[in-house]
Amino acid sequence: MADGRDPLGRDRMRGAVNPSHHGSRSPFEARGSHPPPGPAYQTPERRPGWVPPPSGAPGVRGPPPSGSGAGPARAGPNEPRHHYTSSSGAGDAAGASTSRESTPGGPGAARGLGGPAGPGGLGGKPIRRRPLADTLRTRLADSKTKHGSTGQTLSLQSNYFKLVKRVDWTLSHYAVSIVPPCPSPRLAQSLVNEHKTILGGFVFDGANLFTGSKLPSEEMVLHSKHDRTGDKYEVHIERVATVDMTGETGIQVLNLILRRAMNGLNLQLVGRNLYDAAAKIPVREYHIELWPGYITSIRQHEADVLVCCEIAHKTMRMQTCYDILRECQRHDRNYKDAFRKAVLGCVVLTGYNNKTYTINDVTFDTTPESTFDTKNGPISFMEYYKNKYNIRIRDAFQPMLLSRAKKKDARSGDNELMALVPELCQMTGLTDSMRSDFKMMRAMADHTRLNPDRRIERLETFNRRLQTSPESQEVFRVWKMELDRRLVDVPGRLLPQEMIFFSTTSTGVQAGDNADWTAHFRDNPMFATVRLSRWYLVVPGRCQREANDFLGCMIKAARGMRFEISNCEIIPMQDDNPNTYMRTLDSIINKDPQMIMCVVSNNKSDRYTAIKKKCCVDRAIPTQVMVQKTITPKTGNIRTLMSVATKVVIQMNCKLGGVPWKVKIPLNGLMTIGFDVCHDSKDKSKSFGAMVATLDHDNRGTPKFFSTVSHHSSGEEISTYLPLNTVKALNEYRREFGELPKRIIFYRDGVSEGQLQYIYEHEVRSLVDKLGQIYRSAGIEQEVLLTFFIVNKRINTRFFDQRLNPRPGTVVDNVVTLPQRTDFYLVSQSVKQGTVSPTAYNIVWDSSNLKIDHLQMLSYKQCHLYYNWSGTTRVPAVCQYAHKLSFLVGQYLHQAPSSLLEKKLYFL
Repeated sequence: MADGRDPLGRDRMRGAVNPSHHGSRSPFEARGSHPPPGPAYQTPERRPGWVPPPSGAPGVRGPPPSGSGAGPARAGPNEPRHHYTSSSGAGDAAGASTSRESTPGGPGAARGLGGPAGPGGLGGKPIRRRPLADTLRTRLADSKTKHGSTGQTLSLQSNYFKLVKRVDWTLSHYAVSIVPPCPSPRLAQSLVNEHKTILGGFVFDGANLFTGSKLPSEEMVLHSKHDRTGDKYEVHIERVATVDMTGETGIQVLNLILRRAMNGLNLQLVGRNLYDAAAKIPVREYHIELWPGYITSIRQHEADVLVCCEIAHKTMRMQTCYDILRECQRHDRNYKDAFRKAVLGCVVLTGYNNKTYTINDVTFDTTPESTFDTKNGPISFMEYYKNKYNIRIRDAFQPMLLSRAKKKDARSGDNELMALVPELCQMTGLTDSMRSDFKMMRAMADHTRLNPDRRIERLETFNRRLQTSPESQEVFRVWKMELDRRLVDVPGRLLPQEMIFFSTTSTGVQAGDNADWTAHFRDNPMFATVRLSRWYLVVPGRCQREANDFLGCMIKAARGMRFEISNCEIIPMQDDNPNTYMRTLDSIINKDPQMIMCVVSNNKSDRYTAIKKKCCVDRAIPTQVMVQKTITPKTGNIRTLMSVATKVVIQMNCKLGGVPWKVKIPLNGLMTIGFDVCHDSKDKSKSFGAMVATLDHDNRGTPKFFSTVSHHSSGEEISTYLPLNTVKALNEYRREFGELPKRIIFYRDGVSEGQLQYIYEHEVRSLVDKLGQIYRSAGIEQEVLLTFFIVNKRINTRFFDQRLNPRPGTVVDNVVTLPQRTDFYLVSQSVKQGTVSPTAYNIVWDSSNLKIDHLQMLSYKQCHLYYNWSGTTRVPAVCQYAHKLSFLVGQYLHQAPSSLLEKKLYFL
């Protein structure tokens, strides 16, 4: 099943949990007190859900306060937390279920050829499915070619396999209803499966049947009988439509078929992807395991149906939630709060059903000895796991974890909290402290960052297993499919190297094969500099020696790049307390400095947040924050700091309004815009959208910059302020140069596949309309020359050049692209470890009259202009700037910065 849903999850136990107590003492309750009576678990139809107990019950909390929402109410540190759910919802108590109907072979036995079970058409409450939107088509049939010709031709391979033999991908869609109404989705699958010989290859989701060939009649009635009870049923099948295999429904059907074929590989479904637990890689010194797995998708590409396969790894920690509980109990006096803090928001894996859950809360009032009612009478969690999975729970007094049902379950009515047993929940993912452990991340990278030759070998092994598995072969045989054993060949092109210009008079230097021009700063000035004469260095007393040495390196590095830096005034501090920094900054700001540099002893976020809020929100002063470790020479040799000093000097010049380098862009009157979104780290319902624009009036002049931030509370990466912010950038362009830009290139990042239609219909169209109004009001009647890109770097496509990484500048615009879009892939970076990841560009609006070659080269040029790194970036510089700004605001500021900083790259 592609979404990991429990096939038994529609027919759950009923009733309420009754607390049961024994004479033994809980190891986690102080002074030997027993756990208080547990809250009621009430499920009118399906699953045990966590609900408040009835008012007045002895030893049980009362009803929730009026006006309470569905989420957990916040309590004081020593108060119990209340959790509320609607009575009509249903949670999944540790995946527990007792199905009324069963079929031999386990949960996935009666599934036709790959379709997940669903309740629609079974006579019960139908699932509320989201409407399926067709794949966004932005390329017209008569549009100009999407294939470029500039550059050196390449013969590449990609991580795709071709379906060399297949049926005509025109699936027939049929509606299915069962009379009398069927009580179980699994039973419905079994009843339909009885007619495999008539239906042939099919996918059935409980209400819809998709077949590879038309059935003998438009309407059919098939007769089935339950194997165990002998009950007779009629399966009514009526033709609905023909499925377009390039549409969303066709893509889903193809992926269901592929997922069914992969069932023969003995992989485990964890979340949405399949992992090979048998091939797990232990990293014992850090108590973690890496589960190798595969991310697959299948869809119609330019000329063929292709299967994309990417290697994935799931990080599993060698500890359960119970282990964390015991650790908190040993080391923390208030272990309950410590345990809550340690597990809240974490994702856990329950091995008995291979499902993942996010922990939303912990209840110490309920234990595994608590019982819930079923049709066969009350049963405790301990008894249930023993009977259902033959699992013995060791500690009867441990608390229970609560996980809110996922959206897909909530849409089908399962909107309760689910109860999980800590000792059965394995921790997944990494903590912040783990991520900050360089040695640990390096040890993981040795296994997860596969070089191209190792990645190709793993892909070929996957293909070989898929070809030789009997179950997989049966699926391919039924659907008359055959998978190619070779990776697909892809034509590509290598764009010319860019010239990096450090002045208007220089001839420029080549970016190099690896697109890195760091070494050229030793011999060249920066393109444009701003004299730094009034600036201050704030430093704690214990860091003063390192700060003085680093200051000397900075002045020396700046002199070589023709950047004038006067000696700063050093302000020593007694300690590095955030309040001390605030008092010191207040005294400095009154002196109207150009810049303030702060040296901090470590990476504590509260100190960094205080500094940035004071200088970016309260006042408008560019700041440079340096950690003591960064400015300390590793071997005691101060010369080793010169490379760090060079990068810091470049940053400082940019924050003042300078420009380190340029590339040649042969377009006058150009405005390039980047947009990205970051969620607020404190409040996930809030997001900040950042827009950064580069203003180029003359390609030989110095570009100007403009940035702005908008707050929106939807929690989604979609901004309704985009047209308004673009107008602000247009007004700034007009103030700087006295006219509107002739051409606008817009790069929109932070968009998922499911948001494309919304972005096109709302953001793009409203932007085009707004720009039209602005230009007409300025007396310009011609259509605005606008190109709108959707930029996506979270993709699974990879390319290989003779079993090596492609070089920076590699473009692919055929074979693996989509026929309904004007899209291409661009490899703009060079990596030293692992396989390089390309970036996908999708042109959803283009009235620029530029050739596709020009748009591809322009996008590659933009990847050279991120001034925080003397090399290329994965996305155009304006996108990287927008990401940097939105991250600063979402993670630290939590409010829009001062508008006085809009013209500077203060966020670098």
